Amino acid sequence: MKIAIVQGAFLPVPPLRGGAVEKIWFALGQEFARRGHDVTHYSRLCDGLPAAGIVGGVRHVRVPGADTPAFLPALKWQDLRYTRRVARQLEHADVVVTNTFWAPLVFSPRRHGPLWVHVQRYPKGQMWLYRRAARLQTVSRVIAEAIVQQAPSVRSRVCVIPNPLPPLVEPATQGARDSHLVLFVGRIHPEKGLELLVQAAVLARQRAPALHFRLVGPCETRFGGGGESFQRRLEELAARHGARVEFTGPVFDEAVLAGHFSRASVFAYPSLAARGEASPVAPLEALARGCPVVTSDLACFDETIGSGPFARRFDHTAPDAAGRLLAALTATLADRPAWLAASAAAESRAREFGVERIAGEYLAGFATLTAGIK
Repeated sequence: MKIAIVQGAFLPVPPLRGGAVEKIWFALGQEFARRGHDVTHYSRLCDGLPAAGIVGGVRHVRVPGADTPAFLPALKWQDLRYTRRVARQLEHADVVVTNTFWAPLVFSPRRHGPLWVHVQRYPKGQMWLYRRAARLQTVSRVIAEAIVQQAPSVRSRVCVIPNPLPPLVEPATQGARDSHLVLFVGRIHPEKGLELLVQAAVLARQRAPALHFRLVGPCETRFGGGGESFQRRLEELAARHGARVEFTGPVFDEAVLAGHFSRASVFAYPSLAARGEASPVAPLEALARGCPVVTSDLACFDETIGSGPFARRFDHTAPDAAGRLLAALTATLADRPAWLAASAAAESRAREFGVERIAGEYLAGFATLTAGIK
């Protein structure tokens, strides 16, 4: 099967600047190639990467893109320009996978091949535009239901395949697990609920003084962050109350990032984006490193993260949400034998979403397009 994967205008592949979607498709493309398929991956040309090359059996084609603009109309304009550049180089394939806004409108199924639209965020009413898409695939039932609600005519073309766990790498440095370290990895952005997390750190000064908090990720808007002013506000809140909160900045080296996951004892992901998150990968990576997670009570966590001693939730809409978050964190760490059992269960849960299994689901879906199945 000839498979084309088209990423967006703003991040490179390999994921030298991070990006969960880029990381996922970089891994899936190589798994498709390992199984004998002809895979071409289109992405942004930047960071000294060559315009063309082979990585893990996948042919990479890179075209000029741009850093993420802060202004939405500028973002859409840059994305459109990039998508048109890709269209001029895109060879016909048995399936064209894309997660970009403009590709389903710019690409031609007759010229380029059947369009498999990968929906990673809550739709904002644009799904009716994608009438030429052969499939609208998302990663959780809650997003699938939103697609159908907003565009009932596409119901028969919607399917759900969960995000895979990207391949794990060895930590750059080996270190002991810190039994009091709370970790967050992701964009430093208001929608991630980080103000709640810092408020929980403030409360911890009185209720759980041994706890300390580490936030790993970019605040810069070009990386999808909420801006330097947002991070400064969080830093000032922590400093004003003497809370133990560390901001590392962005970490794009997978081995260094693995070290952060492997040294933490609980992973916090207090997202507030009920209409933003689809199926975040970072909590799944934490589970794979044996680190139990605490998340907000969003439906997007139902299918992959689940719930139980290795995955607690808190009511992020409650008036005392920060206190509830802290209570969930401390409950996770309270009993060492229980934590050890939760850590083992976390690893077991993550293995259910290995790239090999999820790649098989995608290939089965792609085969329905080549067979002409509606």
